[in-house]
Amino acid sequence: MATPAQWVAGARPRTLPAALAPVAVGTGAAAALGGFAPVPALLALLVALALQVAVNYANDYSDGRRGTDAERVGPMRLVGSGAAPPGQVLRAALLAFAVAAVAGLALAALSSWWLVAVGAACIAAAWTYTGGPLPYGYRALGEVFVFVFFGLVAVVGTTYVQTQTLPGLAFAAAVPIGLLIVAILVVNNLRDLDGDAAGGKRTLAVVLGDRATRFAFVGLFVAAFAVVVAIAVTRPWAALALLAAPLAVPPARTVLTGGRGPALVGALQGTGLLTLLTGVLLASGLALSG
Repeated sequence: MATPAQWVAGARPRTLPAALAPVAVGTGAAAALGGFAPVPALLALLVALALQVAVNYANDYSDGRRGTDAERVGPMRLVGSGAAPPGQVLRAALLAFAVAAVAGLALAALSSWWLVAVGAACIAAAWTYTGGPLPYGYRALGEVFVFVFFGLVAVVGTTYVQTQTLPGLAFAAAVPIGLLIVAILVVNNLRDLDGDAAGGKRTLAVVLGDRATRFAFVGLFVAAFAVVVAIAVTRPWAALALLAAPLAVPPARTVLTGGRGPALVGALQGTGLLTLLTGVLLASGLALSG
């Protein structure tokens, strides 16, 4: 029987910045447009957090059943380690999906019912990342879906439920956050590259190889902050997000100098912190520009 601490570890709290940052930025964009609404913002945050926990448990379940978690360097997996039976982890994932669905229905009731279809697509994407007969995470498509759903959909959706509009500002602000969240996945898959390759899991890191993946990781940082600079041309306060850039140095150094195993766990944590702080600062800058 898994302990409470193991269940918390299985939820992978270090990935939660991928849920928090987009909602913060979407709310900042809404405030810039004079449409900040606290209740929809909080509901959007609940949806994002529940989906992140759900996808983490779902991945634990699916990868554990496929045997690709047998040898891991990073955080423990409940099924792969034998700490919890697959059925329990599946129920935990379904419970988190249910929380996201209920909060999403409340959001749709407050804004527009077409969001139900968006929510269904988000849940389907979360499950089929490593679940189902054709998991896209095993076909080097994880980064694309992460950018779309954790970047564009999360940021623009958060702005929409507060303003009832789909402004260009929200789409632009979604890009740097989406790229940083993709970087979280890239360094995670770089850490697991050898085990994934041996287990037949074709992540983008497996396809690109070790060297190219390391350069791609740093390139995502550069691109993200370049977009922030572009946004700041018309929204100068958005440049506040550049204050987070120094936090990119430690994980970039670790990756470029060939860090492996436990060192990449630290790089993953650093990238999560970078993503969260960038999101908070960008959100603040957008709100101040309103």
